[in-house]
Amino acid sequence: MRSVPDSLDLDVVSEIDSRLDAVIADHDVVVPWAIESGSRAWGFPSPDSDYDCRFFFVRGRDRYLSLWPERDVIETPLDEVFDVNGWDLAKAVRLLARGNAVVVEWLRSPIVYRGDEWFREEFLHLASEVADRALTGRHYLHTGINHWPDTDAPMKLKRIFYSLRAATTLRWLVSNPDSAVAPMDLPTLLAESDPPADVLAETAELLEKKRTTREPGVGRPPGAVAAFITGEFERATELYETAELVPSVVKQTASDAFFRRVLERYQG
Repeated sequence: MRSVPDSLDLDVVSEIDSRLDAVIADHDVVVPWAIESGSRAWGFPSPDSDYDCRFFFVRGRDRYLSLWPERDVIETPLDEVFDVNGWDLAKAVRLLARGNAVVVEWLRSPIVYRGDEWFREEFLHLASEVADRALTGRHYLHTGINHWPDTDAPMKLKRIFYSLRAATTLRWLVSNPDSAVAPMDLPTLLAESDPPADVLAETAELLEKKRTTREPGVGRPPGAVAAFITGEFERATELYETAELVPSVVKQTASDAFFRRVLERYQG
């Protein structure tokens, strides 16, 4: 499958496709899923935002049996426009089971450069089995706090949005108590978490400013948005800060079974 909006630069997309083809050829891997991450997929790009392509890759079965493991990351040259890199499937599955929410984000990106829908659905099904709500909450709490200053001085607009997306994800978890698999993009998170009307209004104004401001734009978070972010971080601290990874045979068994199914499909 492929889902690339017309708003993306076609020349840049073509180069991303070429880089993915080169990864497959040079490293002898299968790439079942490649998406856009970062501000373009999160729903708040600037005119000059770079392109953050992320992908999962699968090696041949025998290479996973080697006593000399290969790197579990493949990177392509980084520059002002392109940031294209990916994770080995084994790395991604372990991170998911340990509470890292990035794997789910990649699976739920609205911008897909190439992908096998079977792979996404199977991986999301695994996430629904092994993802831990408390660990997911702690992940987004720490992600948001890392970008949220202790001062009311002007800050980069993208940092406001990083914190706002994390806070809205935390609110989504409270609003959706039966799931730990949250949406990736800010518009969907807002639509599914019922924030106050003044937060929605101020967010719309921020989105318009971000859409027309080159990086790194600077500003102060408006009052309702700032209070929303702070409030969600305070609530999440009480709910999730002490969350710990509890090893589970059930999670390990489900993860192993998924990994073997993927190997059988692509490397069988």
